[in-house]
Amino acid sequence: MTAITGHPGHPGHPGITGVGAVRAEGYVYARAPMLVYWETTLACGLACRHCRATAQPERSPLELTTEEGYRLLDEITKFGRPYPHVVFTGGDPLNRPDLHDLVRAATARGIGCSLAPAATPLLTREVLGSLHQAGIQNISLSIDGSDAARQDGLRGVPGTFEKTLQSARWAREEGLPIQVNTLVTDETLPDLPAIYELMKSLDIMRWSLFMLITTGRGSDLREISPAESERLNLWLLDLAKTAPFQVKTTEATHYRRQAIRAFHAAGMDDAAIAATSVGRGFGVRDGNGIVFIAHDGTVNPSGFLPIPLGNVRTASIVDLYRDHETMRALRTPESFKGRCGACEYNRVCGGSRARAYMWTGDPLESDPLCPYVPSGAVPQYGMA
Repeated sequence: MTAITGHPGHPGHPGITGVGAVRAEGYVYARAPMLVYWETTLACGLACRHCRATAQPERSPLELTTEEGYRLLDEITKFGRPYPHVVFTGGDPLNRPDLHDLVRAATARGIGCSLAPAATPLLTREVLGSLHQAGIQNISLSIDGSDAARQDGLRGVPGTFEKTLQSARWAREEGLPIQVNTLVTDETLPDLPAIYELMKSLDIMRWSLFMLITTGRGSDLREISPAESERLNLWLLDLAKTAPFQVKTTEATHYRRQAIRAFHAAGMDDAAIAATSVGRGFGVRDGNGIVFIAHDGTVNPSGFLPIPLGNVRTASIVDLYRDHETMRALRTPESFKGRCGACEYNRVCGGSRARAYMWTGDPLESDPLCPYVPSGAVPQYGMA
């Protein structure tokens, strides 16, 4: 395919320097992450084909205990205010009998928190209501197909589609804002327009499209191509103009490049771009604004970038996030290799570090899903 190329003299690229001037302080999250993902357990009642965690039916004896969880929350406050937001995830965090206690403990410390549950019988309206009362501020649900056959086939358990829709209704009735996550693979790509129509009926706050990273069980699925991702992102940008909810991508940070160009073409100035939902995410990527704590306390730059940095049982999450050499490297996009290192958008985008790692074994390499070739960079992966 033909590569998309940049303009000559990328340090003076029109618009990018201006956007960087507006929110340069937000592009490198050296003080604290925006989000701490805590994999509270591996236990889950589903058998999703793409599961990053390779979840299992039973809880692991290696999980952080309740008391260790409290100490972890205490450590998170040492980042200072504003505190990072904690996402209780898994597996399925509803398998933790102390989940309500952990949520109340986070809330008591002034830490905002969200929940990423699985659509299983453990997810009831009563549980959603009690967790909301304990301090959960919003939830995420996963919808990867526009009908039961598609959704249940990917999730591995019949009835998951209807359970997810029911859970969305319950959350709405309980006043809990909802983010819906949708996996993008070569298999789900053709179904996305129908999924979007479904999203419009659910009264959600955000639709997040996750571009597959081939890790865990997801190694058996296939990513979309760079050309398909470029067309998809343009479609999403067009949808976002009228969608009744925010539209974002996960592990597809090159969406920001396309957004900046589209916004400038529409006459928006840099301050207006920075204020959009896309602009507020500028710079956030694996290890920069995000950190992940596994069920056993192991710290990784993100859930999809399994490079162990240390363990919260023996080290401070603050020190690991701020000072580990891998984290420092992930927060220095000018040191990235290949196209990502040369790219004029690397501070607002930076590419998927997880995908670079899965393809090359080096988290600082170029993101192979992005077809953009900056001026002076060498095309890679047969894109020229």
